[in-house]
Amino acid sequence: MSEKIKFTDSETNEEIEFQIVEQTRINNTNYILVTEDVAEDEEEQTAYILKDLSKDSDEEANYVILDDDDELDYVSKIFAELLEEVDIEK
Repeated sequence: MSEKIKFTDSETNEEIEFQIVEQTRINNTNYILVTEDVAEDEEEQTAYILKDLSKDSDEEANYVILDDDDELDYVSKIFAELLEEVDIEK
């Protein structure tokens, strides 16, 4: 998957571009695993799980960085299963 997404920080209004690594849908909620756009030869990258809070009637997706520890643990395990060759650490 080589899609990119632009994320605007609501506090600083800074726009950050992320590389989408994987996406999944759990209990009618979309989640995406993203990394900052860095060199591919780096062994470790910081990844974020974004949760889509938008409604079906919204024109654009409304993603927030997932920060609930229990939900983060659960969704991280799902992504780890989807990406067997990737080591996901919290």
